[in-house]
Amino acid sequence: MIWMAPKRQSPLQSQTKKPKLPAAPKQADSSASLGLPKGEKEQEAIEHINEVQNEIDRLNKQASEEILKVKQKYNKLCQPFFQKRSELIAKIPNFGVTTFVNHPQVSALLGEEDEEALHYLTRVEVTEFEDIKSGYRIDLYFDENPHFENKVLSKEFHLNESGDPSSKSTEIKWKSGKDLTKSSSQTQNKASRKRQHEEPESFFTWFTDHSDAGADELGEVIKDDIWPNPLQYYLIPDMDDEEGEGEDKDDDDDDDEGLEDIDEEGDEDEGEEDEDDDEGEEGEGDEGEDN
Repeated sequence: MIWMAPKRQSPLQSQTKKPKLPAAPKQADSSASLGLPKGEKEQEAIEHINEVQNEIDRLNKQASEEILKVKQKYNKLCQPFFQKRSELIAKIPNFGVTTFVNHPQVSALLGEEDEEALHYLTRVEVTEFEDIKSGYRIDLYFDENPHFENKVLSKEFHLNESGDPSSKSTEIKWKSGKDLTKSSSQTQNKASRKRQHEEPESFFTWFTDHSDAGADELGEVIKDDIWPNPLQYYLIPDMDDEEGEGEDKDDDDDDDEGLEDIDEEGDEDEGEEDEDDDEGEEGEGDEGEDN
């Protein structure tokens, strides 16, 4: 009889087998769960997004209307102060033309003849209509001048019946031979004003240009930049004056340096004289000893 050793179980086989977890169910297609094809589900989401967006637009529009109401209220409160400011500005010679010349965008539209005509400008007024959304008017007031008969030149911006922006303006009654919009050329001092290299059209062509009222840059600059605070442009220092002051300062520095040189030379001369005196005194002492 042959004795046989018992079979040894593998360590792996002796371990308790873990039950297999059931496979996770596949996530059902949201479109299928609703019984809708994928395309219809996307369309439904787009419709919901559109509803939400419409509500956002409605609230933004309401906010804009509230802002306009507040602006309209404060425009009325500002009117007495605008009037007082205009009265004070009228007492300052060349306030209007200086303000325009110092403004970088407006200055680019001005030739020398334009500046000459604008020296008769006494004040600028901007009036927003009762319904602010409907537009505004810009009025330029002039003294008697050799260029045109008008006392006031106006340009008005508003929405027409179809809701599109449009503009209209005063017809300028030019005096004989003085129509600046028909000048063949305008001499400019480009170096002093650092203007554009190309000669611009006359500033006064703005009153006849109604091609794009919705994007009238000059009108927007006058209304939104110059009108709220013209003093900031009137007080801009003249670059020529600044350069002149700089040159004077350099000259003063040179004069000071010259004076310093003279003082230094004078000090040296005095030092030499002192040395000569000392030598003379020593010589006299030596002579006394010899005797």
